[in-house]
Amino acid sequence: MPVCANFQVSQRGTMSQRHVTILALAAGGAQAGDQFVLASLPLLAVLLFGGGAELAGPLVAAHGAAWLAAALPAGLLADRLPRRALLGAGLWLGLGGGLLAIIGLRCDFIPLLGGGAFVASAGTVLFAIVASALVPELAPPDRLPRANARIELARALAGLLAPPLVGLAASRWSPALGLAFAMAALLLALLALARLPRQPAPVVERARGGSLAALAEGAGFVLRQPWLCALAACAIFWNFAFFVLVAVFVPFALQRLGLTPLQTGLAQSAQGFGMLLAALLAGRIVRLTRPNVLLLFGPAVSCLAAVLLLAAPAGTAPILAPACWFLLGFGPMLWLICQTSLRQLLTPRRLQGRVNGSIQLAIYGVRPLGALAGGFVATRFGGEAALALAGLCFLASFLVPLTSGLRRLHSLPASHAATA
Repeated sequence: MPVCANFQVSQRGTMSQRHVTILALAAGGAQAGDQFVLASLPLLAVLLFGGGAELAGPLVAAHGAAWLAAALPAGLLADRLPRRALLGAGLWLGLGGGLLAIIGLRCDFIPLLGGGAFVASAGTVLFAIVASALVPELAPPDRLPRANARIELARALAGLLAPPLVGLAASRWSPALGLAFAMAALLLALLALARLPRQPAPVVERARGGSLAALAEGAGFVLRQPWLCALAACAIFWNFAFFVLVAVFVPFALQRLGLTPLQTGLAQSAQGFGMLLAALLAGRIVRLTRPNVLLLFGPAVSCLAAVLLLAAPAGTAPILAPACWFLLGFGPMLWLICQTSLRQLLTPRRLQGRVNGSIQLAIYGVRPLGALAGGFVATRFGGEAALALAGLCFLASFLVPLTSGLRRLHSLPASHAATA
């Protein structure tokens, strides 16, 4: 089937590396905006609205629900429309959502705050899926892990800086400043994106039956490819567990562990430090480590982190909580870079957007379910029960690759599918 590459093969090399850098800078701004919104929501629920997990859970769920609604349409658009224009549309959508959230906050109208978080997150969904579909056009197959690591490095920096900045703002001024930080980050991302050349729309054959058939083609490819199917199942369990933790950690830390808002933000920022370190080392680690080890390592250390939080002795929270969040950043980042490169190598170019959308739906679509489950369990049975639920789901995410063909994946496959 005919495909129009957005960058000719002859353009790869120095120019495409520069384009990857530009894309990474824009991705860093987009992810920073998303992380500022996400870090602000639980603090707004607790400090401004006087709630706990019963309010923080639905707000975090509204943010994560964008992946359920937007992942598949974003993948379809990525395969049919100019990708640079779509990246800009994602950033503008994020700005619009941030403005809605600020209006909801000013009007003391929680549903509008949650709706704004949903719209802003939908912009991030569009940007992330289109950017991932664009990477194989900018980097040759043997440099995909390095290119993905560069983009994830920008995301790690965002995850490192956002929680402590929001925590500091909440301690000294107001957690509402986190939404203003998000708007500023998105504007910076737009400035970076302006340096990326404009591109034509990918040329693909339209599937019979229109958009639904095209979406089904991408999802069907994932379900028929055993490695991709296992990756999706692993990601479903991991992200459900992670958002159980995200929804309950701030109330649990403030009310049960005795941490201050600043300490809570610093603890969560350790995840960004772990992600940053993993992204910096990923190129060498991927070369020296078998993929099956990396695909098992991420879920394994996540399970360990949940157990340590649950069993934290009195007085150790200021040290143990950051250590656990570090593990939740380091291991899963290596997993993410490995699985992203594997997916890009296995997927035909004409399906990159739709397969990415399907995988991202599995990875992030369960976020609101995890957040709601975390809030419900914490409200009915306590924070310890919610942490135990997160630990069990992290364990399930480890068992999926352990019992699938991924445990025998000793090297990344050839890129024959990526040129189909």
